[in-house]
Amino acid sequence: MLASCLLTAHARSLTIGLLALACIVGCGKPSSSDPTPAAESTAPTDAGNATAKTPAAATAAPAAEPPPAIPPTFELTADALLAARLSPEECQQGWVRLFDGQTFFGWQMTDAANWRIEDGTIVVDGGEKSFLATSSLWDNYELELQFKAPAATNSGIFLRTPLSPMSPETDCYELNIAPTDNPFPTGSLVGRHKVEPAEIGSLDPEQWHTYQVRVEDQTVSVRLNGKEICQYEAPTRLPAGRVSLQHNEGRVAFRDLRIRPLGLTPLLAGDDLTTQWKQYPEYDGEFTIDDEGNLSIKGGSGQLESRRQFGDFALLARCRTNAKDLNSGIFFRCIPGEKMNGYECQISNATVEGNPLKPGDAGTGGIFRRQPARIVAAEDQTWFTLMLVANGPTMTAWVNGLQVSDWTDQREPDPNPRRGLRLEPGTLMLQAHDPTTDLSFSDISVVSIGEAPAGTASEESADEE
Repeated sequence: MLASCLLTAHARSLTIGLLALACIVGCGKPSSSDPTPAAESTAPTDAGNATAKTPAAATAAPAAEPPPAIPPTFELTADALLAARLSPEECQQGWVRLFDGQTFFGWQMTDAANWRIEDGTIVVDGGEKSFLATSSLWDNYELELQFKAPAATNSGIFLRTPLSPMSPETDCYELNIAPTDNPFPTGSLVGRHKVEPAEIGSLDPEQWHTYQVRVEDQTVSVRLNGKEICQYEAPTRLPAGRVSLQHNEGRVAFRDLRIRPLGLTPLLAGDDLTTQWKQYPEYDGEFTIDDEGNLSIKGGSGQLESRRQFGDFALLARCRTNAKDLNSGIFFRCIPGEKMNGYECQISNATVEGNPLKPGDAGTGGIFRRQPARIVAAEDQTWFTLMLVANGPTMTAWVNGLQVSDWTDQREPDPNPRRGLRLEPGTLMLQAHDPTTDLSFSDISVVSIGEAPAGTASEESADEE
């Protein structure tokens, strides 16, 4: 059965991340009439071998006026999407893709600009002033991306920003892409730090240019085409926020957007699990450190619980399932001491009929019972990385660098995550699912997002012994 849907930029702040999930295959062409927002879909489509189809806006012959602000649709194969995975080395360093080169999964759009995808790049050149923003929030991080723009274009990359910022001088950082006669030309932080055009030299508008950005506490560092051009110290620390691309004036294109969180702290160190974790011997699951220094999880139902609690965080895990179609999970914001009472980021690489677009059991990186992974991006008996980011009600996950889930809990607040939205910090729990369980973890590292140093309430010990 083919799934069909329409993404619309007509509604302000439309969430593209979830809608794009239903548009992986089988989407129809945009309607010529004013669209209405499509209903959210959290189920992957059935057709895993559909022929790739490029949006009409991307294939139309050049016109005198920019293409209208018609929402794009996408159709592609599992192979095309899986091609966006990063190398094992990049994944172990914590890098993930913000843009998969095929869809707007994981992004939100404000206002009616003609954001679209052309040849694996994000392009905009018409419509209202607009932002294309990540649904995930990031705190301290490194960001890399490439851009291409005519000399007269005015655009930018917004860092630690709300969805609709009021002023780049107070509530975000705007890394500008702008003409040399702009008060803050390319390379500058608007309203904060000006980079003189002579410092960066001439930028060929027909070539791609690379920004490398580091945001850490109150410091923003920028490299352009490998040269450091900006080192800025803010007077106050901004909270965690989105990464946003701006349409202001003129054409701009972006590609190869990647990010990695800073400050990840390992929770597996040495042969002693007791320092960071609490075991429950009354359960059947077995949690040990093997001869290679990896955490081994075997046996029947059981849990290994972190002694620290985390509310908003980024977690990076390197995992291997040691047999086919195993089931496990990483539980988070758990009620300490209870049996796996938290949100669950699933670990299961099973598929239906071998189709990665049809997870057999929610799929690795899916939020179990809430949103299945849009694609199974890992293989059993092979090491893979899992990045989980939880910030407020929004939970996102990447497998091997490819984003597979983007879910916002819209239930009423409740300290019990089975009943409603839990924002309170809680423990992490690793699951032994059943007697067939056989998993290995070589790394589990975590960093809290937007919090004071360790020792605050949100990182308090869950030790009840």
